[in-house]
Amino acid sequence: MKSAEEIVAELKKFSGSGVLYKHWLNIQYTEGIKHLAETTQSFWLIDAIASHQTQQLLSNPYLQELQIWRLIVQEKSGILICEWDTDKEVLRQDIPYTNFPLPTIKLYLAQKVLMLPNEY
Repeated sequence: MKSAEEIVAELKKFSGSGVLYKHWLNIQYTEGIKHLAETTQSFWLIDAIASHQTQQLLSNPYLQELQIWRLIVQEKSGILICEWDTDKEVLRQDIPYTNFPLPTIKLYLAQKVLMLPNEY
């Protein structure tokens, strides 16, 4: 597996996306997200975010337009957090075990399209 520094450098190369991939839980994701999932073997992260797109979460009109997702990893476990604005947390999921190689990553879900921040 690539180093965290190599992965971060690769992810910075993505901006905008000409191709969208459809997830079976009714969201789409960009080329940058696909690269992240393939490189870090973390398609589970897309699944986790997609699985939280429930009527309860989407009852907040802000969250229908934009969701900020952060994964924080410490000692092989993680916390997945959804915010509707910086530091306005609406959801938190504990991830008991992960081998995700980055200490943290931030993703955006904008109008049902999951993307890297530089693809927004």
